[in-house]
Amino acid sequence: MKVLVFGKTGQVARELARFDGVTCLGRDQADLSDPGTCERMIADCDADAVINAAAYTAVDKAEEDRDTAMIVNAMAPTAMAAAAAARDLPFVHISTDYVFEGGGTDPWQPTDATGPLGVYGASKLGGETGVVGAGGRHAILRTSWVFSAHGNNFAKTMLRLGAERDSLSIVADQIGGPTPARDIAAACMGMAKALKEEAGKVGTYHFSGAPDVSWADFAREIFAQAGLSVDVTGIPTADYPTPATRPLNSRLDCATTEAVFGIARPDWRAGLAEVLADLKT
Repeated sequence: MKVLVFGKTGQVARELARFDGVTCLGRDQADLSDPGTCERMIADCDADAVINAAAYTAVDKAEEDRDTAMIVNAMAPTAMAAAAAARDLPFVHISTDYVFEGGGTDPWQPTDATGPLGVYGASKLGGETGVVGAGGRHAILRTSWVFSAHGNNFAKTMLRLGAERDSLSIVADQIGGPTPARDIAAACMGMAKALKEEAGKVGTYHFSGAPDVSWADFAREIFAQAGLSVDVTGIPTADYPTPATRPLNSRLDCATTEAVFGIARPDWRAGLAEVLADLKT
């Protein structure tokens, strides 16, 4: 199966590039700030499916750069979905837990009411709305706390800081599922293939690593696996203010994803071990 991927240097896109038949488009080929170009790339491609693994992910910067975030995260995916629908191509779009307001302690269901806390979440929700509105055979995959051996992410930041310091204060009241980018890529490929075979699997799905933990506990496991002696003190979100408000509850209920596609939640601790091995080599 030939798959056209929007994104080339991002965490998930780099993992998607490992699969046979995948063509990844960088910003020089398909700049998401120009939705029309994205639409034309799909109209002219010979792919069997399309995956959007590109996004404006600078959560804090988005608060002061709303227009760009909206174009990249909302208008571009909408254009992609419309072009894919016109050709009846399966379209898999990666979204985020930030579309929810982050209250409570129950895992979010795909059908729960959304309520983003900031521009980033609002822009991603706009993309979801556009994808659904295009009416094609699509799957929206909401995920959380992505990490890999590539790019900037929490795991790599902790490894850097852990090599420099013997103690760190990490937020402990935000809870979610760290998710290896490699597993997200595999899930996207599996969903694209399933959508090609059965259009009835259209919908919005959740996918995150298990078990759910706090950022502080995630950091402790990173240091343990890396053999770094770092004392982690858990702190409340209020003690670590950021321009964009983060959801306290990022738990995602992934049961529907497993029921429909046979894709179970990955153990992020095993994924972390793979990332550490990749970084060593």
